[in-house]
Amino acid sequence: MWSFKNIWFQIHWLIGITAGTVLIVIGLTGATYSFQDEVLDWANPGTASVPVQQSAALTPPQLLAAVRASGEQRRIDRITLYAEPGRSAQLAFAPEKGERRGQSVYLNPYTGAQLPAQSGREFFEWNERLHRWLLLPRDDGKPITGSLSLCLLLLSLSGLYLRWPAKPLSWRSWLTFNVRRKGRPFLWGLHSVAGTWVLVVYVMLTLTGMYWAFDAVRAPVDRWMGAPSRAAARAEQSAAQEAARKAPPLNIEPATLEPAWQGFTQLASQWQFAQMRLPQRADQPVQFSWWGADAPHDRARNQLSLSLDGSVQRDDRFADLPAGRRALAAIYPLHTGTYFGMTGRIIVTVAALMMPLFAITGWLLYLERRRKSRAAAKAQRALLEGDGPQPSPATGANTGASIAVVYASQAGHAQQLAVRTVARLRSAGLAAQLLPAANLDMAQLQPQRQLLWVASTFGEGQPPDSARRLARLLQQAEGTPLAHQRFGMLALGDRQYSQFCGFGLGLAAQLERLGAQPVFAPITMDAEDDSAWQAWLQALAAHWGVNAAPATAADNAAASVADSDAPDALFLPAQLLSRHHLNPGSSGQPLYQVELAFAPAQALQWQAGGLVEVKAAHAPAQVDAWLQAQQLDGSAAVQWRGSASSLRDALSASELPTLSAPATSAQAVADQLHPLAPRSYSLASLPADGRIRLYVRQTLREQPGAAPQLGLASGWLTAHAALGSSIALRLVDNPGFAPLVGDARPAIFMGNGSGYAGLRGHLRHRIAQGQFDNWLVFGERRRAHDSYAEDEVCVWQAHGQIERADYAYSRDARDARVQAAGQGPHCYVQDALRAAAEPLKAWLARGAVIYVCGSYDGMATGVDQALTELLGEEGLNALIDEGRYRRDVY
Repeated sequence: MWSFKNIWFQIHWLIGITAGTVLIVIGLTGATYSFQDEVLDWANPGTASVPVQQSAALTPPQLLAAVRASGEQRRIDRITLYAEPGRSAQLAFAPEKGERRGQSVYLNPYTGAQLPAQSGREFFEWNERLHRWLLLPRDDGKPITGSLSLCLLLLSLSGLYLRWPAKPLSWRSWLTFNVRRKGRPFLWGLHSVAGTWVLVVYVMLTLTGMYWAFDAVRAPVDRWMGAPSRAAARAEQSAAQEAARKAPPLNIEPATLEPAWQGFTQLASQWQFAQMRLPQRADQPVQFSWWGADAPHDRARNQLSLSLDGSVQRDDRFADLPAGRRALAAIYPLHTGTYFGMTGRIIVTVAALMMPLFAITGWLLYLERRRKSRAAAKAQRALLEGDGPQPSPATGANTGASIAVVYASQAGHAQQLAVRTVARLRSAGLAAQLLPAANLDMAQLQPQRQLLWVASTFGEGQPPDSARRLARLLQQAEGTPLAHQRFGMLALGDRQYSQFCGFGLGLAAQLERLGAQPVFAPITMDAEDDSAWQAWLQALAAHWGVNAAPATAADNAAASVADSDAPDALFLPAQLLSRHHLNPGSSGQPLYQVELAFAPAQALQWQAGGLVEVKAAHAPAQVDAWLQAQQLDGSAAVQWRGSASSLRDALSASELPTLSAPATSAQAVADQLHPLAPRSYSLASLPADGRIRLYVRQTLREQPGAAPQLGLASGWLTAHAALGSSIALRLVDNPGFAPLVGDARPAIFMGNGSGYAGLRGHLRHRIAQGQFDNWLVFGERRRAHDSYAEDEVCVWQAHGQIERADYAYSRDARDARVQAAGQGPHCYVQDALRAAAEPLKAWLARGAVIYVCGSYDGMATGVDQALTELLGEEGLNALIDEGRYRRDVY
C-alpha cells in the first residue's frame, strides 16, 4: 500500500519526466524574453536610444510635423514618448487592410528623423510565440502552455512537501546543503534546495500563466476583481477597429494636436511614459495612456481622453481604481518581475534559467533510483536465496486465559521489564508467556485476547529495530481485527527527546484503531523511573491481581526462571584500574579509555555487543557544597534504602534534592532521596581479557549562573572516582546488538566516537573466532588527534584480520586539510557508505550483517538514510527482518 507521501512522489517524478522537457523550453524562452529590450538596444545602438543633447525633446505635434515633412503620408495610429533623456520616440502607423497591427518605427526625439530598424526583433517575436503558444495557433497553444503551468505548480508544491525537513524552523535546513557531497546526495541537495530558492517565483509564474491561458480561470477572477467582461471588451474593440477602417481617412495636422498636448502636460505634469493615440475619425478624442514617477509598475497606467480643443472627456487615474482592478493590472509585472524593479527581473530570469537544472538533476535522480532499485531487488533476491537463519514464529499462542507479554526492545531494558512482568503474573498464578515483537505478525497477534506491551522508543518516536516490521504490519492493517483484545501499555522513553515515548503511545493508538480495548491508560516511563514501574504494577494489581509490592530478590529469581536469557539484575563491585586520555588536543570533548576488573572469583561472562550499567556518584566537592549550603553534617548516620549509611554517601548516590525549607534532620533528608539512575556503556572488551574496557566521552552540564560541570557518570569515571576505588557495575545483555548465533557471515561495522567500544568488542570476538571478513567504517573529528581507533585497527588489518577499513575525519574535510592525511572528500560515515555503494551491495549479497554503534543524532540517522537510498526501503526492511541490521546507538 502506497503512503500519501509515496503517491506525491510518484506524481512528482511522473510530471517531471513527461513535462520537464517542454518546461525547459518555456523557461529558457521566458528568460530570453525578460531582457529583450536591453538585448536589442545593445545589438542596435542608436535606435532605441540616442545620445543626449542639450536641446529639449520634440513634442508630439513637432514629431508629427517632422514626419510629414519627410514625405510620410500614411495614417498614424499612436506616438509613444518617454521622459528619460535620449530615449527614442516610437511611432506606429494604422494597420493596412488585412493586417492585425501596423508598422512601428523609432524617431530621434530631438530631430524627428526616422532611425534604423532594429535587427533581431523577428527572433524575439518568434521567441515570444514559442513561450506563449509553443508556435501553435493562439487558441490551440494557450491550453497547452496553461497545462504546463499547472504541471510546474504541482512540481513545486509536491517538491516542497517531499523535502519538508525534520527541523522546519531552521533556515539552514531549507536553504543550504553540503556542496562537498558527491553523486546522488549532491544531486538531491542541489535539486531540492535550489527548488526551495525559486519556489515562490515558480508559484507566482504558474498562477499568472494559468490566468492568461484559461478563460475558465480568467473570467471568474476578472469578475471577482470587478473588471469588465473580456468578451464585451473584445467586441467593443473590434467594433471600434471596424468603424475606423470604414471611416474616411482623417489626416491630423500637427497644429491641430497642440491644444490636446498642452492639456495633457497640464494634467500630467510628472509623466514618465505617455502613449498618445490619434483619432481616426472626426468624432474621436485624442487618447493618452500614461504613468508618472510614482507608478508602482509599468502597467499602472492612467487613461486620459481630450478633445482636439483640449477639453477633458475622460480622466481615469490608476490610483482611484478599485483594489481588484489594480491587482489585475499587476499580474503581468508579477509574471515578468518588473513589479519589483530590476531586482525582480533578475530573480525571475535566473529562476527561468534554472528550469533545465531541475529537469537534468531530476532525470539523473530518477535514472539512479531505477538503477539502484533494480540492484537492490537483485541483492534482496540473492539474500533471500542464501542459507542464513530466518525469523522464527512466536510459539505458545494461547486463546484462553493466557496473558501475552510483548516487548519491543532496542538495548534490552524493555525486555528486562517484560521478564519481570511475566514473573509477577506467574507469581499470581496466571499463565503468562513472553513474546518478542520481532517474531510477531498479524496472524500470530490476532488470536491473543490479553496482551501487555512493554515498548521502547528509539530516537524521535521511532520503533526499535526489532519492532519495525510489526509497526509496518499494524500500520497497513485495516478494519478491526483486534476487536476481541484487551491490552495494557508500558511505554519507555527518554525525556530529552521531543517525542517522549512516541513509539509506545503511537502503538497504543494503532491497536485502538484496529479495535483493541485498553484496560488502562498507557503508562510512560523515563529510564528506570521507580514511580512509573510502581504505577505499572498497581495497574496489573487492579486488573489481574498481581502483587504490587516493591521488587525483592525473589522477584529477580523468578525473572530468571521466566526467561533464561534474563540479564543479571544485581550490581557487583569492580575496581577502577586505569583511565587514559585518548584524544588530547581534539576539538571534541575528551575521550577516555577506562578499565575496571571484577574479583577473580566472580568469573562473569558476557557477549560481544553487551552493555554495562554503572552506578555513578556526584563529585565529592559538589556533595560537600550542598551539605554546607544546608548546614548539615555529612558524617551523620542515616537509614537509606534499607541499610545504614552516612548522609554524605547517601547524597553521593542520589539526586541532590532542592529543599523548600531547611532540613530538620539528616534522616529527614535521607527519607526523600531518589537514587541516581545507572548509566549504560558499550563493552569494548571480552571476558577473556579479564577486565572491563569502556570508552567514555566527557560531557558538560550547563549550570544556571555557574560554570558548566562534568556529566554525572562521565565525570565520575574519568575524573572524580579515585583509581583503585570500587564502582558498582551490572552486566546487561544487548540482544538487538548481539552476534547472530552461529553466524560466520561477513560483517560490516559502522560507528563514530565512543561507539568504537561496541564495534571493538565485536571485532575482537570475530578475530578470536577466526572470522576475518570484517569491514570497519568509522568517523571522528581530526586524524591528528582522534585516530585512536585507526592505530589499533591498522595492526589487525596488517595481520589480515580485517579486510577493509574506511575513516571519515569530518573536521579535516571541512578545513580542506586532507592531502597529508590521505583522507577522501567525504565528511561523515554515511558519506563514506555512499562512496562505497557497490562494495557495500556486494558484501550484503554475500549475506553480511551490519552493526552500527555510536550517536543517534547525525551518524545513526545518516547511516539509516544512506542505506535507504542505496538499498531502497524494502531492501533495508529485509535486512531488519532478518536480524542483519543491528544497532546500539544513543
